Amino acid sequence: MLYRRFGRTELKMPVFSCGGMRYQYKWQDVPQWQVPRDRQENLEATIRRAVELGINHIETARGYGSSEMQLGRILPTFEREELIVQTKVNPKADVKEFQRDFEKSLKNLRLDYVDLLAIHGINNPELLHDSIRPGGCLEFVHKLQAQGKVKFIGFSTHGATDIIIQAINTNQFDYVNLHWYYVNQANWTAIEAATRLDMGVFIISPSNKGGMLYEPPEKLVELCKPLSPMVFNDLFCLSHSQVHTLSVGAAKPQDFDEHLKTLDLLDNASEILPDILARLEEEAIAVMGEDWVKTWHVNLPTYDKTPGHVNIPVILWLRNLAVAYDMLDYAKMRYNLLGNGGHWFPGSQADKISQLDLQECLSRSPHADKIPRFLTEAHEMLAGEARQRLSQS
Repeated sequence: MLYRRFGRTELKMPVFSCGGMRYQYKWQDVPQWQVPRDRQENLEATIRRAVELGINHIETARGYGSSEMQLGRILPTFEREELIVQTKVNPKADVKEFQRDFEKSLKNLRLDYVDLLAIHGINNPELLHDSIRPGGCLEFVHKLQAQGKVKFIGFSTHGATDIIIQAINTNQFDYVNLHWYYVNQANWTAIEAATRLDMGVFIISPSNKGGMLYEPPEKLVELCKPLSPMVFNDLFCLSHSQVHTLSVGAAKPQDFDEHLKTLDLLDNASEILPDILARLEEEAIAVMGEDWVKTWHVNLPTYDKTPGHVNIPVILWLRNLAVAYDMLDYAKMRYNLLGNGGHWFPGSQADKISQLDLQECLSRSPHADKIPRFLTEAHEMLAGEARQRLSQS
């Protein structure tokens, strides 16, 4: 395993982390006796495999159902100093409710402290306010820190880049969990802001939210050769020294294997990546045109400034991936969360475009004349059964 300094925490962080939202039995809290023996044995085998590989950062959340409780059966069997344990708790307007959630997390994990505690899901201005206001969640977490129950404080986010940067610039957090990978690089300015303040940078779900790379379309496989799309994406992310660790949402012990191929390539990333990056860009330009590829995102309105709350940037992004790289399954999965994802994936689909006047909100876009048609095409291509976030299922 390779390790990187996790910002101001000074933790020696493995470049891969063992994310805890794929191996648990249920997305709801259940009594321990209800967990089938084979499901518990699989989780424990996954954790043992991670630690054997040097992946000693075990990451979970109060919102991951039985994950914490099941981890509580295996984590205390290791030397505590050997592990870096992170859990995450959603911000609450009522700090006592946040306190109850944290206490349940620590009890479930059967630990005296966690190394990393993230305020989970600072996704909009209201949740940022609930987190950082006087007497809010962050102030309470500082008390936990003083009591020795939390070593370092961070936040996780699926929010817009400007919200992430606002949270970072409070300089109240030691690290950030955020989305950034090849197919969606919008948060790079947030990573730069975190780097300026010497924060740890943890990338959420690069293989799932980063393109369902465990089930890549054949076209993407060909474009990424000689690497698999998963290894390409890992190498792309880790070739940036500002990125410290990538979450591997392992469902079973073998799920680490493909990622490990990245380790021997890191020293040669500058020789390996350019050809693949050039092929991916050339293909997108060949299919969609250079002007669109280079400028499609310019001056698009946010969903809250758009009639019907249509999430135009996300819908066009998903259309691009489906058209350029045949990433249709991924695009459908994400598109059908719109309208059901709450503040984790906000905005609406493009099903009512013909009834909406988008002229004003698109007035600054260089592609205002094309976008309504592209949105309609995207809906026809991607619409299907409504999806829920995993934690709602």
